Amino acid sequence: MSFRTTSASRALLRTALALSAAGAALAAGAGAAQASQLPGADDVVGGTIQGLESGIAPVKHLQLDPLARTTVDPLTNGVGTQIADFKPVGTQTVTGPLTDGDSLSQLPLVGEVTNLLPG
Repeated sequence: MSFRTTSASRALLRTALALSAAGAALAAGAGAAQASQLPGADDVVGGTIQGLESGIAPVKHLQLDPLARTTVDPLTNGVGTQIADFKPVGTQTVTGPLTDGDSLSQLPLVGEVTNLLPG
């Protein structure tokens, strides 16, 4: 017994999957629209935002490297090089904030983005 699929059955399967995904998207949109019209919907949204704040804040301020500021931290090791008169380049430039025990919100570039999140 072999399970071969023909191109017609594949096309039928793809069409059925696309229709079911579209139906699910429409149902979710209709449910969200009805929920926003209910009395107290603003309270639900406000509660959701407060829930996000209390869930995201610990992650934003968590120390990323658990071995930071210890003698066994492998990120304190670094390799550097200098070519001609150019400024020296090394791996400690990248790993420095992690070995100092910085959190996600204190990292350069990434910290500015995480400050946009609630919490």
